[in-house]
Amino acid sequence: MKKRILITGLAFVSAISFGQKKEIKKAEKALKSNDFKEALAYLNEAEPLLGTVDNDMKAQFYATRGNALLGNGVATDYSNLKGAADAFAKALELDPKLESQLAASLQNLRAGLINGAIKDQNAGNFELATEKLYTSYTVSKDMDDLYFAAGNAVNAKDYDSSLKFYQMLLDAGYTGETKEFVATDKETGEVIPFETEQSRSLALKSGQYIKPEIRVTASRKGEILRNMTLIYLEQGDNDKATSVMKAAREENPDDIYLMRAEADMSYKMGDITRYNQIMNQIAATDPDNPEIYFNMGVASAELGDTDKALEHYNRALELKPDYEAALINIAVLKLSTEDALVEEMNSLGNSRADNIRYDELKEQRADIYRATVPYLTKAMELNPNNPDVVRTLMNIYGQLADDANYQKMKAKLATLEK
Repeated sequence: MKKRILITGLAFVSAISFGQKKEIKKAEKALKSNDFKEALAYLNEAEPLLGTVDNDMKAQFYATRGNALLGNGVATDYSNLKGAADAFAKALELDPKLESQLAASLQNLRAGLINGAIKDQNAGNFELATEKLYTSYTVSKDMDDLYFAAGNAVNAKDYDSSLKFYQMLLDAGYTGETKEFVATDKETGEVIPFETEQSRSLALKSGQYIKPEIRVTASRKGEILRNMTLIYLEQGDNDKATSVMKAAREENPDDIYLMRAEADMSYKMGDITRYNQIMNQIAATDPDNPEIYFNMGVASAELGDTDKALEHYNRALELKPDYEAALINIAVLKLSTEDALVEEMNSLGNSRADNIRYDELKEQRADIYRATVPYLTKAMELNPNNPDVVRTLMNIYGQLADDANYQKMKAKLATLEK
């Protein structure tokens, strides 16, 4: 009797399995007709007894569900995309051999998630962009998706997630470096990248391109470490920030990106002396970079070393004559030297000697104004809509009794402030 009951039980399970398979087949047929709603209905009928079937059928169930949620490959609803990602992940976990069968679907899914993330990012919805990019990573395992998810998490001020993602990148040895196969267009002289070495070889045979080269894109490791240290500093955890940077520099002491990251960290922590030391090292490796000299000028100014700051700003201008920020900062430094003159002028009495000294100081002050005008004028030419520059010029012309230029700047300022 017991044996008969057992056989009956086995027959019952077999019938359930057959029913499951039948519903999945119906769902697959509905997919071929692009009837995704009907496909999901069949799958929902099969799901309650999914635990009674083998892994192969379970994997096929989840693969079919993923395709039904994805729709025809252009689904934009995030809940469907997330559901499809979870279903595909489950299917591949149960049967890794399905990867080739699902390749096109996975590619369409990733495209939908990334395109959606780009729109969210451009709209300032960084939190949702983070979710979509991380979901894409869980399916594609492409570390670039995780890198961009971390960046959006930073913008969303979700520092815990960004630190988690950055640490995952570091643990995986991610640098973001890629090889680019490039060649030069003979007619234009432009360096053109090609997707593969083979496509470049074909282009070279056409005779239109010359000078084939392999170009390696810049490493992102320094940026990752810099962001991690700045996040730790933002969270008030200076010890972790210092620890992360110390370990990274010991591993790669000559890495220019890490040097920049440590410089940023030192500046954020208020260690301007250390910042300047590192920036000088960086300048030695990249002597024609105006941004480096500008930043060194800012740091020197904060240390109160006006002469050194001016030296750095002027070097930045030599390398980039239209560097608006450098022009403005030079003007600010020059104008700051009038404070001591004004203080002494205000302390003088009415004696003949005091009056002579007052006139001397007044002329020195006018010299400062005259020396400042060219920098501010150039800055205004580069950016005519900066009211602070126009206002400063107006005040200077007023002090120099240059009424024509004073009235000109006054009218321009009134227009800008409307």
